[in-house]
Amino acid sequence: MKDKLNILMFSGEFDKALAALILADSARSMDLDVSMFFSFWGLFLLREPDSISNADKTQLEKAFGSVTPKGPKELPLSKMNFSGLGKKMLEKMMEDDDAPTLQKLFNAARKKGVQFSVCKLSAEVMGFKKEELIAEAKIMTAQEYLADALSSNIKLFI
Repeated sequence: MKDKLNILMFSGEFDKALAALILADSARSMDLDVSMFFSFWGLFLLREPDSISNADKTQLEKAFGSVTPKGPKELPLSKMNFSGLGKKMLEKMMEDDDAPTLQKLFNAARKKGVQFSVCKLSAEVMGFKKEELIAEAKIMTAQEYLADALSSNIKLFI
C-alpha cells in the first residue's frame, strides 16, 4: 500500500492553513498521496471569491457569507491578528525570507494533485454551494471521509 497523508482541516485561519499546505506540499514531493477534508471553518480556504452567489440562500446564509473570509487571501491569523496588521507583518517576514505565500502553496497543492474534499453537512449548514468552491473540491459525507482516513497511514487534524 502506498503511503498516504490525510489532513482534516477544521481551521479557517491563515497560519494553520499555511502549515497544512506546507505538509501537503512536502508529502506530495515525497510521492505520498494527499487528501484534505475541509469542515466548517476550514471551508473558507476553498471558497472561490469570484463565484460566490446569494442565489437560493436564506437571509442567514447571505449574512454569514458576507462576513466570513472568501478564499485564502482573506484568512485571518489565529493569534495576534490585530485587525489584519499581524497577518501583514507575518507575510512581510515570509517575503523577506523568500518563503512561499499561502496562495502559492495552495496553487501548488492543486497542481500536484492533492485531493480536496468538502464536508457535505458543513457546506449545507454554512450555505456554501458546490459552485462557490474551487473546481477540484469534491463534496463528501462524514462516512466517506472516515473511509478515506482509514486508508491513510498518516492522519492530522488542523
